[in-house]
Amino acid sequence: MADITLRPAAPADIPAITAIYSDAVLIGTASYELVPPGEEEMMWRWKNLTARNFPFLVAELDGKIAGYAYAGPFRERPAYRYTLEDSVYVDPAAKGRGIGRLLLNRLIVEAEALGFRQMIAIIGDGGNHSASVRLHEAAGFMHSGTIAGSGFKHGRWLDTAIMQKALNGGTETLPE
Repeated sequence: MADITLRPAAPADIPAITAIYSDAVLIGTASYELVPPGEEEMMWRWKNLTARNFPFLVAELDGKIAGYAYAGPFRERPAYRYTLEDSVYVDPAAKGRGIGRLLLNRLIVEAEALGFRQMIAIIGDGGNHSASVRLHEAAGFMHSGTIAGSGFKHGRWLDTAIMQKALNGGTETLPE
């Protein structure tokens, strides 16, 4: 079996992260961006999240960045402060090896350690065929809704799935 290592993303990982995301933007439907951001923008996004102590991880497969995941604020308003939104992207050449599952599971562990209570997944092209929907289901996320026809990409309308996972007991207790 290939050697997969998870670790916090570092500035040196930004070119690989940018390439993985570029493929997701140009070929995929999970992201509703139409033009891939460059390395400078991706560096800004990484810095913006990590400066606020949000988890941003990479997966190395045999020493090469094969995927990345991060969690950031679901919304910026203060009442949402215990809720995160996750994102997981895997290099097309590395798909089907469990990298997305490893990244998402580690992201959940790190988010719980930070005291968050809810993790939200906003999944582009989020029908039942979606690998991301299946990934989130396997990690214990529940379907919270669908926004029909909310995106238009590659000549077709796309539905957006909303999924949610309670962390640290969710709403069963008040936050500390």
